[in-house]
Amino acid sequence: MKSLSLPLVLALSSFAVPALADDDLVARGAYLASIMDCTGCHTGRTADGMPDPDQFLTGATVGFEMPGLGIFWPPNLTSDATGLGDWSDAEVATAIRTGERPDGRILAPIMPWMSYASLSDDDVAALVAYLRTLPPTPNDVPGPIASGNEAVLPYFAFVVPE
Repeated sequence: MKSLSLPLVLALSSFAVPALADDDLVARGAYLASIMDCTGCHTGRTADGMPDPDQFLTGATVGFEMPGLGIFWPPNLTSDATGLGDWSDAEVATAIRTGERPDGRILAPIMPWMSYASLSDDDVAALVAYLRTLPPTPNDVPGPIASGNEAVLPYFAFVVPE
């Protein structure tokens, strides 16, 4: 077998491997996603209610009904077009910190963006870098619906004590 020269190997490797963020940055982002429990809401569930590893951060299969606001299903966080595929890194960072989507809609309060507002710039960059490494997985999660409308997926209903 003929060997390739180092410059040619390096040139070919830049095409064969997607350009990903620094490994340490991605590792920090994975750590943050873990301790921030992104999977708790953004990962689909199996029939017994356990997180489905085949639906890791691809969007919820169980939603949340917020009194007076409607029913929300946490979205797909992969880079697929049904997820964050069309969002810039800055738009993802803005949603994490301010709860504002690129279309101007404010995320439901079940998304703790008010707590995430204090993340450092480096931590937000790490989280975004990590999300960008997730394999693009199609999963078109339903949009929010008004309370009382027919839900297309199961959801938890929050009840406010009187």
